[in-house]
Amino acid sequence: MTARPPGLPNAWIATAFNDAARAVFAAEGLNAPMREVARRAGVGPATLYRHFPTKEMLAAEAFTDQMRACRAIADEGLADPDPWHGFCLVIEKICELHARDRGFTAAFMSTFPKAMDFAAGREYALSSIAELARRAKDAGRLRPDFVLDDLVLVLMANHGIRATSPTAAVAASRRFAALAIQAFQASPEASPLPPAARLALAVSIPRRNPDRRNG
Repeated sequence: MTARPPGLPNAWIATAFNDAARAVFAAEGLNAPMREVARRAGVGPATLYRHFPTKEMLAAEAFTDQMRACRAIADEGLADPDPWHGFCLVIEKICELHARDRGFTAAFMSTFPKAMDFAAGREYALSSIAELARRAKDAGRLRPDFVLDDLVLVLMANHGIRATSPTAAVAASRRFAALAIQAFQASPEASPLPPAARLALAVSIPRRNPDRRNG
């Protein structure tokens, strides 16, 4: 629990809520109760709900910086004159970003119908990566049967990495990204892939009972 300091309550609340939400969502996923976020922040549930009436609003706010970083990574990849190099850079940096904050993966894969900025950021990143993949295919470097669902599959698998420390998790993520990139690379010897599975990018967050405000 975070001890609330005197003075600057608004700045403290913003920082405390964001830090608490990221920590709780990383440990327990988005199904974690709001009261646990409030407990971690050192406030009562009612205070949390006054600032964030819904869990999706809280998650979108907590991961604003990560979503901004995700968009910047996509832009960096698109700006690379070598589309294959740009594609590899995106895979590497996206995996590392998600490995550093597992809660962000849960948020990225979830549906936030009322958090339009967050949803727009995700769609921007995905559409940019799809365009980058098209360019890499045209250059003959990315295997032609790659689909965007394969990136979702990579994020799902990367999210499952368990390590003894954050440093080890990032190291494991980098190795996993390298393996994925090798699998994506076009090669005359590559065997055809099985049909692509349609993966659910968005999973709904259970809605709380409007008569209860404790999680």
